[in-house]
Amino acid sequence: METIIVETKQELGRKAATTGAELIRKAIADNGTANIIVATGASQFEMLDALVKEDVDWSKVTAFHLDEYIGLSDSHPASFRKYLKERFVNLVGIKAFHYVNGEVDPVVECKRLEHIILHHPIDVAFVGIGENGHLAFNDPPADFETEDAYLVVNLDDDCRRQQLGEGWFPSFDDVPKQAISMSIKQIMKSKSIICTVPDLRKAKAVYQTLNSEISPACPASILREHQNALLFLDHAAASLI
Repeated sequence: METIIVETKQELGRKAATTGAELIRKAIADNGTANIIVATGASQFEMLDALVKEDVDWSKVTAFHLDEYIGLSDSHPASFRKYLKERFVNLVGIKAFHYVNGEVDPVVECKRLEHIILHHPIDVAFVGIGENGHLAFNDPPADFETEDAYLVVNLDDDCRRQQLGEGWFPSFDDVPKQAISMSIKQIMKSKSIICTVPDLRKAKAVYQTLNSEISPACPASILREHQNALLFLDHAAASLI
């Protein structure tokens, strides 16, 4: 995994988006289409703002996202479907976007998405790292072994506090306790991974990602085993390394 450090999170977003767009354009040039994964959360604001302005033929791109809360409607302010429609999908003429629906039977939804993504090998995955080191909603200790593309996960208190701290929910008790998440193995199947991590609050997780033992205790540490993973940090997130 290569680490790129820039001064500000605005520059970070532009750099990550430019690099990711280049990879998408290459996939389209090589294959006629591209398949991508798009992350959500406050850490992705600047990257997505820059990505939608890139010169990409989105009509040739199929996209997936990483996770969604179970039981949350797509009109809720914290819904990742709402987030992605407003910040990405409605701004580009994308070929197809396969949302995770947390309002239906989650086991059935996991199987539905798995069937689709297995026919769409991922060229570029845009991801982030949680304050607890999670990758998607795979909180520690994450399941590194499941072959399932999506799974139902329990959200730990650190993860739920992060969602509260970012302002998505009015109280801790309002944060859902379960979600549907793309699995670690499915994320790692991506040909390239663009991991965007700004802000001082992520510094400890970044340090552990780069320096701890590769293990489920720090889910994002698995990125060090990927052959084409790029970790984009601003100075604040990189302050402990």
